[in-house]
Amino acid sequence: MSNSLRIRLLWWLLVPLALYVLVTGETEYDNARRTANLVQDNQLVASARMIAGEVEWVDGFLRVDVPPAALEIFASPYRDQVFYSVRVDDGRLLAGTPDFPARPVQAPDVPDHYYTELHGRQVRAVDIVRLMYDNGVTRHVRVTVGKTTRSRDAMTQQLWQPQLVRQIVMIALAVALVCIGLTFELRPLIKVKDEVADRDPMQLEPIRVERLHSELRPIVEAINQCIARLGVQVAAQRRFIADAAHQLRTPLTVLGTQLQFARQQEGLTPALDEALVAMHRSNRSMVGLTNKLLLLAQAEAADNAQLATETVDLVPLAMEVVEDLAVLAQARDIDLGAELAHAATVVGHRGLLQALIANLADNAIRYTGSGGHVTVAVKADAATVTVSVIDNGPGIPAESRGRVFEPFFRASTDTDGTGLGLAIVREIADAHRGEITLKTGDGGRGLHIAVSFPRAAGATDA
Repeated sequence: MSNSLRIRLLWWLLVPLALYVLVTGETEYDNARRTANLVQDNQLVASARMIAGEVEWVDGFLRVDVPPAALEIFASPYRDQVFYSVRVDDGRLLAGTPDFPARPVQAPDVPDHYYTELHGRQVRAVDIVRLMYDNGVTRHVRVTVGKTTRSRDAMTQQLWQPQLVRQIVMIALAVALVCIGLTFELRPLIKVKDEVADRDPMQLEPIRVERLHSELRPIVEAINQCIARLGVQVAAQRRFIADAAHQLRTPLTVLGTQLQFARQQEGLTPALDEALVAMHRSNRSMVGLTNKLLLLAQAEAADNAQLATETVDLVPLAMEVVEDLAVLAQARDIDLGAELAHAATVVGHRGLLQALIANLADNAIRYTGSGGHVTVAVKADAATVTVSVIDNGPGIPAESRGRVFEPFFRASTDTDGTGLGLAIVREIADAHRGEITLKTGDGGRGLHIAVSFPRAAGATDA
């Protein structure tokens, strides 16, 4: 059986209704047939009594004159055939059809109904015996009237079919009302489904139960309890990452200072100096990873209500990022440029938005080869502000673009990195209701990554 709730409920409705229609249909058919038989039997008895009433003695002999009215009783549009016979107990036929089958003699004036076959047709017949007296002589006169069953069958159908049609219409109406009712009554459940489907994966707010039926509320409340427990676990995990990164940052910074001081001492052997250089490089990587983890935890914990308190112009932020990364770009022989609008204001967190631009630009510089170029662009129109970073590096393969925003995923291992840059970009963009797009850079080379934000209400170009 299908797992559809509508189909299951329809089965629960249709099966008993179908059984009810079968039972009542059979009962009503029997009632209709008995009614039609009763009408036909009454007509046969009336006709037989009318004929029997016309039997009389004439000059010592029994005679009968069958009145037309006795046969007109059976007039119908179904062209039934009517047979009759009037026979004396000595076997003499007074009138009618001679080949009616013989029946045992019954009590006088008591109708005897039976089925027989005459001329190859089924006939419903009745016998009535009348006692005739004359000069001490008693005769039994048997009057038999029979009729084919066409009109009887037609009456049965006329009585039964309307009942059957009404019951079928009742079933169809019940099915239609159930389908319509389920469509309306399941709307709150569909809304819950849409609300859950449209949620961000990290949106752990409880589902509203105000409009749900009482039967569905326990299910949604159980889901809300699960969401609450999941929220507690996620918050605990974020706190752990943030606390661990914060606790690591200070000793790593101290360790870096100590390594730098150790390298400045005299009498170092080349092997020891090389080891200190490697340790210092690893320390810088650890510091960078720790800072990234702290920033990622901050971005994941960002709340839209908290972010929507400050109007931020992305143009000076982008300019600061370009100035800060100019030394790194120069060291890698990369042409770092900017294409900035006059003003591009959004509502959000200044530090997180600057971190988003910095991570995009830093990621492009690290993966673009020597002699390449990276451009940071900020554009604004009436509704949106778009931050873009375009480079002519190796780009990202199409099959990897769906995973580059996962933490610690790296499309290439040829360059040092933490694999957290684009994950941080995604979290910050989601917190600010931004949309990220990836495409191939200019000339079919490199990468063009753009993040579009809703423009601040009332903002205009300077």
